[in-house]
Amino acid sequence: MSFLRRFVDKIKPPFEKGGKLHIFLAGFEAIESFFFVPNQVTRGRVHIKDANDMKRSLIIVLIAMVPALLFGIWNTGFHHFQALGIEAAFWQMVWFGFLKILPIIIVSYVVGLGIEIAFAQWRNEEVAEGYFVSGMLIPLVMPADVPLWMVAVATVFAVVIGKEVFGGTGMNILNPALVARAFLFFAYPSNMSGDKVWIAGLTDGTGIIDGYSGATILGQAAQNTSSFVNGLGEAYTTMDMFLGTIPGSIGETSTLAILIGAAILVLTGVASWKIVFSVFAGGAAMGLILNLFAINEFMALPFWEHLLLGGFAFGAVFMATDPVTATQTEKGKWIYGFLIGFLAILIRVLNPAYPEGVMMAILLMNVFAPLIDHYIVEGNIKKRLKRAKVTAN
Repeated sequence: MSFLRRFVDKIKPPFEKGGKLHIFLAGFEAIESFFFVPNQVTRGRVHIKDANDMKRSLIIVLIAMVPALLFGIWNTGFHHFQALGIEAAFWQMVWFGFLKILPIIIVSYVVGLGIEIAFAQWRNEEVAEGYFVSGMLIPLVMPADVPLWMVAVATVFAVVIGKEVFGGTGMNILNPALVARAFLFFAYPSNMSGDKVWIAGLTDGTGIIDGYSGATILGQAAQNTSSFVNGLGEAYTTMDMFLGTIPGSIGETSTLAILIGAAILVLTGVASWKIVFSVFAGGAAMGLILNLFAINEFMALPFWEHLLLGGFAFGAVFMATDPVTATQTEKGKWIYGFLIGFLAILIRVLNPAYPEGVMMAILLMNVFAPLIDHYIVEGNIKKRLKRAKVTAN
């Protein structure tokens, strides 16, 4: 790293104030900050008011996503070779998944950071580090077979419309990664839902076993079936759901890997355990209510299976806890998280056209988060004023 440090220091002068390339200083500092710890504190609109700085917090989030990413890489290869009817070795699955997912990650970062740097240059300010997390979240919530050009278009929409129009990192009211997924879902629904988008290589049908289906468990549940099977007709078990050996978005299938990430975020204080816990509590509550009025098979689905399926766990851990778009008050975190879980299962079960409600529930509560905080603060003010009057009397 010392060689890299000397090289960066050598080429830096033209980018500094007064240099020929000063207009590109924001982009240069963004790249430098990616490799080295900054020698100055964060300035501008984004602050973390404790001993932990913004860069370290983002690095912790990225580390927490690694288990879900690694499992997603293996799972992509696993389902691909299963669809071909080939007995592949572990590293063959990993290598295939790596080659399939790496381009999605590269496109997300190149396009997203390019836009971030362009806006920073235009505004003559530093490049905020927030996209380093969003750039990984976007690929993890995508199907493995999503076209790269769609990832690029969705990233542009998410960064420009979901964040920069509000003023950039720290000012956005919606989670950028969910904005990207929502954009693709409504603009290109055939590439974000159905039986063939979740298995890499299934869309072209080359070499696929006859009759093989890549339908997710939620897709099958939406058809009011009581038994869930993989593409070979073998029944899924609860352990399959927990470990994540099921079709789904790249980083969302393994509840175990996601919970490992949750432990990292909560133990380091980066994410609020209150939000994570309350999302699961809200989902369980809605699941139990639906079980009481089980007029079809989907409503009869055990509540704990709801928590293991789709993007529920991933949304609870990595999306709902976003400090920018979530509530800030302690009581508000309980309300915010509970309503996300409650609405996610409600939308999932009662909307046959969209058997996955986590995305919509989080985006909806992102909008209402400031209102929740407002009423919590107003309530606290009124309580204190009442106490002050009692004391004065």
